[in-house]
Amino acid sequence: MKRIFLISSLLLVCFTGLFAQEDDDKDDNESIRDKMSEYIQKRLNLSNDESKKFAPVFINYFKDWRKALRENKNDDILRRQKVAEVQLRYRNQFKDIIGEQRSNQVFGHQKVFIQEIRRIRQERKNKG
Repeated sequence: MKRIFLISSLLLVCFTGLFAQEDDDKDDNESIRDKMSEYIQKRLNLSNDESKKFAPVFINYFKDWRKALRENKNDDILRRQKVAEVQLRYRNQFKDIIGEQRSNQVFGHQKVFIQEIRRIRQERKNKG
């Protein structure tokens, strides 16, 4: 009986740790998503009205973009194709909110933001 209780306790502790990591990852993704959205909105110089319309669409775009990356992580060409499909679909939605020229710039600003995040992480890794 003690053995079953011990095994059950250990399994519970292990699974609790896994769930906590998933929550941390989710919070981190939301934080990055929000910072990326804010960065892009500043770079595009969006008005308050445009920002209010842009933010929820960007959140959906970010979720679909991340999903495309995760689901196709083992196939580089397919991953790029799926990401491009997501970008094309959302470019039209962004265009309705901020116009064609700025809707095309969203993805360039996203790329710069990602490069900056990678640079900062690399610097932190090298320091510590």
